[in-house]
Amino acid sequence: MSREVHPNAPGAAVGVSEALVHTLVHAFYARVRADALLGPVFNGAIHDWEAHLDKLCAFWSSVTLMTGRYKGTPMKAHAELAEITPAHFERWRALFQDTAVKTCQPDAAQVFVDRANRIAESLKLGIALHRGDCVVPLVAQAHGRRHEGSVTDRT
Repeated sequence: MSREVHPNAPGAAVGVSEALVHTLVHAFYARVRADALLGPVFNGAIHDWEAHLDKLCAFWSSVTLMTGRYKGTPMKAHAELAEITPAHFERWRALFQDTAVKTCQPDAAQVFVDRANRIAESLKLGIALHRGDCVVPLVAQAHGRRHEGSVTDRT
């Protein structure tokens, strides 16, 4: 079910298309599946990768193009995975940023990375709350220094 790209979508002005979403999602999750830290978690939780990749493409289409294609509850799905730790989120973000930079033009990569950082932080905080943990958001941790998730941060 494909919907029109919203004219004010963050990806619309920087060349994000459904084809680019597909390319990025498939490239990224191929890397995730092979990753030593992330692979065991994802491969243990996902039993039909083709269907899951379709769902992830719908998710990223909704996030960057505001198509409204995604219908789901990512917080619930992630909160149910007891093995997820903050280290998983940091690795996920680093791998996503690297894949976006290699797959997309810089402005499009920045849109994807910005949204990925927000989503990862939201999921990480939501899971911590679900578990009754106390966490300090990255915004508070990074006060006074440049955000480490920036596409322009290439050190």
